[in-house]
Amino acid sequence: MRFAALGDSLTAGVGDPVGDGLRGWAALLAGGLVADDADNADADADNADADDGSGEAAGGAVRFHNFAVAGARARDVAAFQLPRALAYRPDVVSVVVGMNDTLRRTFDITEVALALDRTCAALSARGAVLLTACLPDPGAVLGLPGPLARPLARRQRQVDAVVHTLSARYGAVHLHLADAAWVADRTLWSADRLHPGERGHRTIAARFHALLAERGLAHGAAPGREPRQPPPSRADALRWLATAGTGWVLRRCHDLLPDLIRLAGAEVRHRARGTGTLLDLRAERSLAAALAAVSGPAPASGSAPASGPPAVLAGPAGVGSPAASARPVPVPVPTAVPLATMGE
Repeated sequence: MRFAALGDSLTAGVGDPVGDGLRGWAALLAGGLVADDADNADADADNADADDGSGEAAGGAVRFHNFAVAGARARDVAAFQLPRALAYRPDVVSVVVGMNDTLRRTFDITEVALALDRTCAALSARGAVLLTACLPDPGAVLGLPGPLARPLARRQRQVDAVVHTLSARYGAVHLHLADAAWVADRTLWSADRLHPGERGHRTIAARFHALLAERGLAHGAAPGREPRQPPPSRADALRWLATAGTGWVLRRCHDLLPDLIRLAGAEVRHRARGTGTLLDLRAERSLAAALAAVSGPAPASGSAPASGPPAVLAGPAGVGSPAASARPVPVPVPTAVPLATMGE
């Protein structure tokens, strides 16, 4: 089995360092897709070490290549990662991206939708099983005040609505990571509070494994959920802020902060006038246009089996609940989806 991972820093493994490299949820998941001779071994043992720099690792009967790049946006995945993934000919492929799009002043939900649709369509046409996930809004993750957080939350809900729609369209195995409990559980996050820590990556891998096993697509042991490294301390957080965090803040001050301040000003003005719903209506209209841009008959290949729903929504293990895993699957329609219901 060939497993390819596309996306940004989340899939690249940021927050889950191993040795001199990164591992992440996708590498952990790869070890449990196919049973090997030592079926009673910990599933992530095959992929416990970082790769050799090529992004590829072998585990039993699984070949795994991680094409994800930190900082990637949906258009980067479509332009640069997709061609390489198609040449790799994966049987299973994850496409998890979108948060970086919301953190740019050039955010355009139609552009995001078209890029994601292009990526999912091309991979689905090759017969690959798609893995997708919706993500929490970055404002909540970063703990920003309301006027700054609400515009980012609105953007992320738009992205998640598109991901929900395309997941249903292409029969993807979909993981719901937008739960408030996921954001609030500090044990799941790394020192930077932007990426999952080892426990978070293991949680994502274990939940994807469970969803794949339900479809009969994962036959190895599930990845272990307990971290092997100590959780990040306050000193680790301060160390990150003094090193990599400083550069991240400076980059965001250049390409996001001026626009975010403008959006926050609009939030304050509209709320003072009692017209805050106009901002939601504008977002819903742009979302409707984005969904209309990718509307059309779903392709025959890559569609879900007749015996089950086209997409599976569930909370992460330890965070979700039976009620969460039973969330209704959104139907792809080229009309506005109320943003207040997406990603909640």
